[in-house]
Amino acid sequence: MKSTAIANSNIAFIKYWGRKNEELRLPTNGSVSMTLSDLTTTTTVEFSNKFVEDYVEIDGKVDEKDTKRIIKHIDRIRKLAELNQKTKIISKNNFPSSTGLSSSASGFAALTVAATNAAGLNLSKKELSILSRQGSGSSCRSIHGGFVEWLDGDSSDESYSEQIHDENHWDLYDIIAVVSKEKKEVPTSIGQTYANTSPFFKTRKNYMKERIELCKKYIEEKDFTKFGELIEHEALDMHAIMISSIPSLIYWTPESLKIMKLVKKWRNEGLQVYFTVNTGQDVHVICEKENKEKLIEKLNNLDFVKEIRQNHAGQGARLIEEHLF
Repeated sequence: MKSTAIANSNIAFIKYWGRKNEELRLPTNGSVSMTLSDLTTTTTVEFSNKFVEDYVEIDGKVDEKDTKRIIKHIDRIRKLAELNQKTKIISKNNFPSSTGLSSSASGFAALTVAATNAAGLNLSKKELSILSRQGSGSSCRSIHGGFVEWLDGDSSDESYSEQIHDENHWDLYDIIAVVSKEKKEVPTSIGQTYANTSPFFKTRKNYMKERIELCKKYIEEKDFTKFGELIEHEALDMHAIMISSIPSLIYWTPESLKIMKLVKKWRNEGLQVYFTVNTGQDVHVICEKENKEKLIEKLNNLDFVKEIRQNHAGQGARLIEEHLF
């Protein structure tokens, strides 16, 4: 059977960094995110006796490391479905992968939804979230649309995502300043394993539950100033763990820092914007609708910004009819 799914990336406002279980990808803390409207992965999966070996193609390329990780996830699905057929997988992103824009989140969410349907499984969103998490932690959040919480848990069944508000709750915008399309040297999945070498990691864990509750409160109340202050501090906090780990991880470029400093300058001048940064060089600048055009104009005037991607809260992963092959 052949199935195709589309899934959106997400931006974590409260982030997870570090895992308590590597195999199950159980995070050391929960997280809160917004699913993004315009960063998408489309994936077609077919299981068939006509295939003599598994085949995976992403954005027109075959990569051995990507294939290995994806087929490991497909094997989980084949085991659930008691299926022995080989598979063909074609996947396409509408944005650069491995640059800190969470392509693995949209990628594994789309893969999980398409592959389980192609395998004849009928899973709930909770079950899809649990399964997707095992391929890519952050992908469990992209199963849902809108604003999402990924619950901390000590077992696989306890660690899954839930929608806390749908995409219509708050007219929040994530304007992404793409400063480089080069792939990062250290993938997120590897970087996560360094987290507990930072001397500040244990301290961070102590206040994460309180920080998550505050973030949810500010989203509920649409308190943009307190929300922005919180997520900006959170981004810097997570990167402090990376910078102080052994080996150290420095994902920012000089251009990343320029934008972060400019965001603070613009805010001091009266433009209500805040930044957050994932595990990469591109900077997510968060604003409300009334400030979106002013922000885009300012970013357009920066010659080192390669591309600007505009997002609001988007949909969760879903099946579509149009296949890629």
